[in-house]
Amino acid sequence: MLRSVNKAMSTLASLHLYQCSSSSYIDVAQYLNEYFASAFNKANEGLRNSGSVTEGNKGGEITVSEVEAKLEHLNGTKSGGPDDLHPRILKELAREIAGPLAIIFNESLNSGVVPLDWRIANVVPIFKKGKKSDPGNYRPVSLTSVVCKVLEKILKEKVVKDLEVNGNCDKLQHGFTKGRSCQTNLISFFEKVTDLLDKGNAVNLIYLDFSKAFDTVPHEELLVKLEKMGIDLKIQRWIRNWLMGRLQRVILKGELSDWREVTSGVPQGSVLGPILFNLFITDLGTKCRSGLIKFADDTKLGGIANSEEDRDILQGDLNDLVNWSNRNRMKCNSEKCKVMHLGMTNKNFSYKLGTHWLEVMEEEKDLGVLVDRRITMSRQCDVAVKKANAVLGCIRRGISSRDKEVLLPLYKALVRPHLEYCVQIWSPMFKKDELKLERVQRRATRMIRGMENLSYERRLEELGLFSLTKRRLRGDMIALFKYIRGINTREGEELFQLSTNVDTRTNGYKLAVGKFRLEIRRRFLTIRGVKYWNSLPRETVGAKDLSGFKI
Repeated sequence: MLRSVNKAMSTLASLHLYQCSSSSYIDVAQYLNEYFASAFNKANEGLRNSGSVTEGNKGGEITVSEVEAKLEHLNGTKSGGPDDLHPRILKELAREIAGPLAIIFNESLNSGVVPLDWRIANVVPIFKKGKKSDPGNYRPVSLTSVVCKVLEKILKEKVVKDLEVNGNCDKLQHGFTKGRSCQTNLISFFEKVTDLLDKGNAVNLIYLDFSKAFDTVPHEELLVKLEKMGIDLKIQRWIRNWLMGRLQRVILKGELSDWREVTSGVPQGSVLGPILFNLFITDLGTKCRSGLIKFADDTKLGGIANSEEDRDILQGDLNDLVNWSNRNRMKCNSEKCKVMHLGMTNKNFSYKLGTHWLEVMEEEKDLGVLVDRRITMSRQCDVAVKKANAVLGCIRRGISSRDKEVLLPLYKALVRPHLEYCVQIWSPMFKKDELKLERVQRRATRMIRGMENLSYERRLEELGLFSLTKRRLRGDMIALFKYIRGINTREGEELFQLSTNVDTRTNGYKLAVGKFRLEIRRRFLTIRGVKYWNSLPRETVGAKDLSGFKI
């Protein structure tokens, strides 16, 4: 057994070199499937063998138009599932098959029976980071039946509607939630952090990591929570059957492993999986006295740390989170849970996660943004510039053409996103960092034929580009519009206050200017953006929707 494992590991390490025979791929696929299955919690026998179900209501039938609309919006370039029904075929035949599928969907929903073809998955191992020989560095993404995904999309909309009606939406969750993103998560969290620091407080941040979070969700606990949240009984029954008796196999270079039973978790790659995970962790952190925020399973905790009493409050919240994970059979990865101390007067208190003392760090990558204990964001600027320059170098070496029609789209698609990912949270504080970012665009525009001897401003004019500084300002205004008049108004009420000093010469949505003491606070979005927002004309701020505001 040890010899076969070592063989599989050595093969896995060399997969990216494409030097494996087909038999080696089978060994690796088998090994990965065994590894992925080892993360599962044991199934609850009562759930697996339960024959009694509660009758759901008889309303809310799935219509042909609903099915047809979902089929027409399928992405024809995506992969099919184990049933070999490709999304492009379903999309092309949407009008013809919408009726029969609506009948099948309604029968499945009303009876609570999910066909076996909808409960099996081909798992594709997606490399994340780290050593390629470590199976823990691969994410198991499930390719499931596309037909079932169409039904899942319809049911997801009904679940979201039930949550809104019952008022059970998770206010702390920013992942897989309409109108929320990594950027809204970071802005909401660091708004409170920078405000506390500006008032002279020491602040401690604790980053938590759950081990194999999506794969270890216990089905029985999940179903109990769905019932408490008032989800439609028919949908509850369907989800129960959808989770029971699932099977998976790993596919690698066309080679397939044996089937393994899935006894816990929600499928990564399915439509319902993310929202079911969100519902499962809705009650995580509801009793915390410190600030807590979530993006799927990425959870962070922050609070004042001026005294021993403050330290005890944060430690108590941490203990509550450990108790929650124990009750819900979720495991915290102690090695990846860390603490960061902020503030000049910080006493560097220590914290325990169970029996494990948390490691202290100087910087941490938070949802793709590198945050250091000084909160100056200079390190993030350096990382962004390094990545962008690396991609630009690849384009220079790999693309012989220097035509505008070739290089400009490549720059916009592959280089500029590195310079603007969540930039509203890490907009450069210092002039030197602003110049570093702009220098990348200067270099990119100079690569284009005919632009070599023109000034930077003239190059931007000829190429129809704005400077990155102007693009960041435009991004700030778009973010403020979403908070004040758009999709994020609930968070906007906490982040901004309308000015009481309003006259007819203002735009009608004038914001109060916040007070600040530190530069990191002055440069934060909720402070730096107010002056520019207040200077916008009434017709711009009064746009009916976001697209009109952008124009």
